[in-house]
Amino acid sequence: MREIILINITGQDRPGLTSSLTNILARYEVTILDIGQAVIHDYLSLGILIEIPVEHSSSSILKDLLFEAHKLGIQIRFSAIDAASYNGWASQYGEQRRIITLLGRHLTAIQLAKVATALANNNLNIDVITHLSGRVLPDNPASLSKACVQFTVSGPLDDPALLRGQLLSISEETGIDISFHMDDIYRHARRLVVFDMDSTLIQEEVVDVLAQHAGAGDQVTKITAAAMNGELDFKKSFARRVALLKGLDEKVLAEVARNLTLTEGAERVINTLKKLGYKIGIISGGFDYFGEHLQKKLGLDYVFANVLEIKGGKVTGNITGDIIDGPKKAEILKTIATVENISLQQTIALGDGANDLHMISIAGLGIAYHAKAVVKENAEKSISSVGLDGLLYLMGISEREIQQR
Repeated sequence: MREIILINITGQDRPGLTSSLTNILARYEVTILDIGQAVIHDYLSLGILIEIPVEHSSSSILKDLLFEAHKLGIQIRFSAIDAASYNGWASQYGEQRRIITLLGRHLTAIQLAKVATALANNNLNIDVITHLSGRVLPDNPASLSKACVQFTVSGPLDDPALLRGQLLSISEETGIDISFHMDDIYRHARRLVVFDMDSTLIQEEVVDVLAQHAGAGDQVTKITAAAMNGELDFKKSFARRVALLKGLDEKVLAEVARNLTLTEGAERVINTLKKLGYKIGIISGGFDYFGEHLQKKLGLDYVFANVLEIKGGKVTGNITGDIIDGPKKAEILKTIATVENISLQQTIALGDGANDLHMISIAGLGIAYHAKAVVKENAEKSISSVGLDGLLYLMGISEREIQQR
């Protein structure tokens, strides 16, 4: 009967430590069944699961390891694993796992404890914890504006909707964003990211700004708020708002375009994604005039937005072509994916309004960004506590990797 031993090593990390221990194992020609390591503040925790060859004695191996650990000044423990226990553990490999991401300005023990308790109450085990954000400098707590931890969890989940509801309640109660999704092959194979424009990629609702110049600001702002909350039909409400812009001078559009304010983290996330080879686009229920301005500024690949009709240097109050509403946004996302020869599972979509829900729901990773209540309630993932570059963490990209780009 084969002998299986779990080795747990803890202590001060240093170069050559793993080399010293594994060279002992190599002399006895042991088989490595599993291995994992984590280092926090230069303190090592290393686990190695080994199978002892029948021609060697486990006592000789363990004695040599104990002696080497003493020389290195580290602690080492051994646990015998019976065959039934090992086979049961090994048979679970390949089962679906889930990724839980905690994202906020800072991470507290209260937030961590509440999420861990919710996972335990749903019979999920935390297999891996990964710290994705950078380290805060003690003398400068403001040196890092985001904190992100990612859990990889496993176990049968009888009611995903129940867990999502619990995590949403924790998010609202503690002010941290919590993302919950399956760990599948597509998580590492995203290729296209599309953003809504107004109140997502930029801070403004452009139609409201234009309406202020046209003397219809209050009226249009109320219609916009109701439409974004899903209280009004988007096409009808949009046509009403555009009609109130009639007679606006084209020079005003140029002035507004020059003064658009990018959302926090917008340039960082776009520059990083471009370096990673992503295609990036805008799919907006706003105006192409401003989308094209942002395309030139940020180097985007695609822009789809409503064409504001201008004649004789004046806004006519009409749109040329079909109005881009929620279903049209989803249709455009499908079209871009087809052109790029990728599946929808390889796409990411972010937006804030009710008209974004269609594209958010069909994207492989759909995110409600600082969204209206109706959007946040219906989207599986959201970012509300940090800037747009929080997307990078939800994609599993660490701060170290971001800074290396």
